[in-house]
Order: sequence, then C-alpha cells, then structure tokens
Amino acid sequence: MNSKSERYREANRAALVGLVVNALLGLVKLAAGVWALSGALIADAVNSFGDALSSIAVLYGLSVAQRPADDEHPYGHTRAEAIAASNVSVVIIVSAAIVAWEAMRRWGDIPPSTESWILAVAAGNVILKEGLFQYIIRVSLRTDSASILANAWDHRADAFCSLAVLISLVAIRILGADYAWIDTAAALVVSLMVIASGVHLFRASASDLMDVQARPEMISEIREAAADVEGVEEIETLLVRKTGLEYLVDIHIEVRAELTVEEGHRISHLVKDRLLEQFEPLRDVLVHIEPYPHEHPVAATGRE
Repeated sequence: MNSKSERYREANRAALVGLVVNALLGLVKLAAGVWALSGALIADAVNSFGDALSSIAVLYGLSVAQRPADDEHPYGHTRAEAIAASNVSVVIIVSAAIVAWEAMRRWGDIPPSTESWILAVAAGNVILKEGLFQYIIRVSLRTDSASILANAWDHRADAFCSLAVLISLVAIRILGADYAWIDTAAALVVSLMVIASGVHLFRASASDLMDVQARPEMISEIREAAADVEGVEEIETLLVRKTGLEYLVDIHIEVRAELTVEEGHRISHLVKDRLLEQFEPLRDVLVHIEPYPHEHPVAATGRE
C-alpha cells in the first residue's frame, strides 16, 4: 500500500464484501436449514449472520479509527478498530453457544432433508467461503489490519464448518434416517469451531489494545534505518507498538556527549524524518537523546 488512506480504503472494501456475502449466505442457509430441518445448516446460518455483524463492526471501527486527533483523544482514534473487533467476538461466542445448546436439546429428533439442492447449498457455501478467505487474507497482508486478518481466518473456519455440514448431510443421505444424529453432532462441531474462531478474534484484538510489540522483522528494519543516520552512535531502546493500521515508535538514540543541545536535537529530527519517510505505516516517532558512551541499564524489551 502506498498510503494510509489507500490501506483504509481497501480494508473498508474487504469488510463490505464480507458483509454482503455473509448476509446473503446467511439468508440462503437459514431458509435451506429450516426447509431441510437441518440443525447443522441452521447453525452455519447463524455463523454467517455473526460474520456479517462482525463486518459491520469492523466497518464502523475503521470509520472511527480514521478520525483525526482531538482534545479528548490526542493520540487519535485508531484503537476503535480493535475495540469493535473485540466486542463482536463476544457476540459470536455467545451466539455459537446458544446454537450448541439447542443442538444438544434436540439431539436426533427429526432427520434432516438431504435433497440435492440442499447439498448444493452446502457445497456452494464451502466454495464461496474459501474464496472469501483467499481474497481477504491478501487484503489483510497489504493493509496490516488486525480486524481484517481476524475476519479472514474467520472465513477459513467457516469454510471448514460448512464442509462439516456438507459431510453430515451426505452421510445421512447414504446411511439413512437412522443416522440423523450425525446432523446434530455436526451442529455441535460447527458451534465449537465458531466459538474457537470468536476466541481467536478476541485474542487478536486484545493484543492491539495491550500495546503488543511489532513484528521482529519490522523492528530490525527500523533499528537499521535509525542507526544509519549520521551522528547516531548507538540505539539504546526501540519500542514499536501497533495502533489500528499504524504504528507508534519510541526510540532512544545515543549521540556524542560533547555535542550541543542544538546539535543533538538536529540529529533526533534526522532520525524521526528518516523513519517517517522510509516506513509509511508509522504514525509518529518519539526520539529521546542519550549521551555516548552511556552505561546501559538492565536489558528490557526493545533494549540492547
């Protein structure tokens, strides 16, 4: 991605595609599930509606995250994306738990229909969900969006869920109505997979809210770029945390002790300008000056 606005635009587009596809799939699967009396297919429909809700939350979070900083939010609103994703994950987990409870309550009551068109709905859903995963995972890699990445893996989990539904219906068609319990078992499996997907989404969004350190490769590249600036003797501390689709950098550099305050300040600006120019995802860089040589404190995260 060439700019922040382009990353947000593509992330929004991916979330919107996910919203439309999941809403349509949910309606089709719900109608087919009610007609076929398939608890597994109904559970899969609930999963799709949960995914549509997730996409709405991601769209809202991305919209809020793009708002500029103000007096109450001097660091901007970029964490809104992660907050929205974490809230949706709870809804997904609760919805799946309700479906699982209903499946256990109705264990093997009525055999589901296994008409060819019902099987076609299940098979088509597998194909669409896997295609959606392939598209959105590529968008997440280009935009570095945690919520879009979580959405992508949610779609992959959905593809496997739908595959479980398809296998259960085919098995009942081959083995007969006496094996109707397979549909209920598949509904439980689908529900558990959806719960796991919700937990994964919650953990991913919580990591952003807890200022998790950036990828080691990115930290290494930033360290090398800062160290190449003329006047920088050593990098004492480098902390890089993610906020929305952007990053905040705190860096402590060491410069010759005999330099004036003005000269040290000039070097700090050279470091900041270099990093902001070379790494487009960076939102801001805070540079702290230390004298060189300097006695290093006990090593901590991001320190050498």
